[in-house]
Amino acid sequence: MSRPNLFRTLSASLLMGGTALAATAHAETLSYALGYPPGSDSAKAAQNYADRVAEFSDGELTVKVYPLSLLNFAETSAGVRDGMADIGYLLSPYFPSEYPHTNLLAEAAMQLQLFGKEIQGKEGPAYIGALAEYIFFQCEECLEDFHAQNQVITGIASSSNYMLNCSEPVTSQEDLEGKRLRSSGSQWSRWAERFGASPVTLSGNEAYEALDQGVVDCVVISAPDLENLGIIEATTDITTDVPGGVFAGAEITNTNRDRWQSLTDEQRQAMLHAGAYISAEIPWVYHQREAEVLKRAQEELGIELHTASEDLASATREFVREDMEVIAQYYAKTYGVENGAEMLEEFRPVLEKWVDLVKDVDSQEELAELYWEEVFSRVDPSTHGM
Repeated sequence: MSRPNLFRTLSASLLMGGTALAATAHAETLSYALGYPPGSDSAKAAQNYADRVAEFSDGELTVKVYPLSLLNFAETSAGVRDGMADIGYLLSPYFPSEYPHTNLLAEAAMQLQLFGKEIQGKEGPAYIGALAEYIFFQCEECLEDFHAQNQVITGIASSSNYMLNCSEPVTSQEDLEGKRLRSSGSQWSRWAERFGASPVTLSGNEAYEALDQGVVDCVVISAPDLENLGIIEATTDITTDVPGGVFAGAEITNTNRDRWQSLTDEQRQAMLHAGAYISAEIPWVYHQREAEVLKRAQEELGIELHTASEDLASATREFVREDMEVIAQYYAKTYGVENGAEMLEEFRPVLEKWVDLVKDVDSQEELAELYWEEVFSRVDPSTHGM
């Protein structure tokens, strides 16, 4: 090679190397805190989210995931608000007065019981598609609740169905009388009280110890979270079809608003794109893993599986119908939500639309693309959260 050609080759190599180093040096790194432990379904989804943020931003953004090490569930709201983490896995029902409008909609998830077999096995994907669409485009009050906490919503997810996970069989109205039930939402607390049980409010991180030590008789939670939070080790009996509904108040990638506004439109778009994928992954995986966890519970751990008596199942559906009005009244009286009934009325056709949209979805990838096309791609990164 001639000396001029060698010089040009070396110069080009140095230039490309310098460009790569400059790109690396200018990459933004965001911290992501979640209250689930390493190895849990949500921790795996969080890492997949981090990988997609890097992919969709062409490496301009990276995300460092901190499972159960930076913020626990009880610390997440204030931690993201104050910038202790850039992104947080927020469970808004833990903070009822801070996020009343979103929580009202999340509490209405027991209405999934009224769709019957039409939506069986895809309750979470339907509810989250509807909830994301409604919050982003029809609920300015929801967005303002997040803004008041210096946060921006960029993703939302749900569990699979909520079940009774107990230290003894509980299958009838008579069995519920006098029981202490750990619940994570007011709707399940009201359901417990309707049948003479006492609701107990504890974080998911405290539920295993409470059940193991007899502080509570049952934990109302999804089957996958029995494993994710270790509660399965203290469970002897599971009633799979009540109280029903999904935990829909998981704003899984809420972002500190100051940090969000410091990013470019392209970087915010990458986060929204990745947000569509994690919003699909968590409910999809929860539903897929439900059968697996229940099989292990029965075959390996000797846990008894039950279904509710017909009188309890029927009474639960009647409770759900009545509770839609109660939810609106409760949030008006307790948190000053003046348009709760109107919100629930507006939300119902959105939910019906999504029940129809997801019924033929066959994969997590297909669900993610549906969320992206129908909702997240329509969010304007130049104005959302600004």
